[in-house]
Amino acid sequence: MAKGDVEVEVEGRQLKLTNLDKVLYPVPGFTKAQVIDYYTRIAPALLPHLKGRPLTLKRYPNGVDEEYFYEKNCPKHRPDWVSTAKVWSWGNNRFMYYCVVDDLPTLVWVANLASLELHTSLSLGAKIEQPRMMVYDLDPGPPANIVDCCQVGIWLRDYFADFGLTCFAKTSGSKGLQLYVPLNTPVDYARTKGVSKGVAQLFEREQPDRVVSMQSKTLRGGKVLIDWSQNDQYKTTINVYSLRAREYATVSTPVTWDEVEACLAARDPMKLRFLSDEVLERVAKRGDLFEPVLQLKQKLSAKLPSTETKKKAPQVGVPRGGGRRPARGREAAE
Repeated sequence: MAKGDVEVEVEGRQLKLTNLDKVLYPVPGFTKAQVIDYYTRIAPALLPHLKGRPLTLKRYPNGVDEEYFYEKNCPKHRPDWVSTAKVWSWGNNRFMYYCVVDDLPTLVWVANLASLELHTSLSLGAKIEQPRMMVYDLDPGPPANIVDCCQVGIWLRDYFADFGLTCFAKTSGSKGLQLYVPLNTPVDYARTKGVSKGVAQLFEREQPDRVVSMQSKTLRGGKVLIDWSQNDQYKTTINVYSLRAREYATVSTPVTWDEVEACLAARDPMKLRFLSDEVLERVAKRGDLFEPVLQLKQKLSAKLPSTETKKKAPQVGVPRGGGRRPARGREAAE
């Protein structure tokens, strides 16, 4: 066995962990062994948010400063006990078999692949056409930062509250803040995308100096992009408690609205920056602040602004018309 390799048993499954001494985050000297240790210890909070969801791996075999790659199809060398979700891909004109992380052995196996970041669908694999939540990625255009995202997040929270909807916030683990509206009721992506875009455009009209709803970087300087486009059955979003491939081992972390308001009041971006060890301490003390996102049942009001069209998109998983790609479809992306 090579130096730095070890064989372990995880809940009755045999795993070979490799290159444990390899430094994946050069600045803090954070190793692959520490990555696996973090994911093992955060598993009780993380696994419910991964369960049943198609996962896109984002692998950094040589660390965060080197080349990375996305892996949508679960590797063929996977153990036979790793579950997969079968999802039709219009872009590839074939079924894709995404990894599904339902248990600790699978999570450790994924971490051993140096998949630092975990990007999951907003749907369960069994009902890929039905989102379980509506999300916004609030992305600041320099010199704006997460403090500006906090203000926009609070505006959105209060706006949705007027329609009887409760929202939850988490850091992206990178530059911004993310807003989640749990649904857990029958809905499709045409509806969540239409509403999310409609509300983003409303805020852009009302706060043109602070908010933008279009992706163009030329429009984003000093503003917060309300990115509604993640509400798409062909896309994935960074999962809660996932590490991020930044200079330090930061984590996409659930936060309370009190913490969001405190960050805004202090105008201090560091108040919403959390490293892996800090997240473990937070969960030990507070539990999973994002647990309600999995359980809370809500419906989008018919009174919410929407760009939704009446034409329904073809359902994923049911290829039709000789497998031709729908005109508006896009392949899964980050």
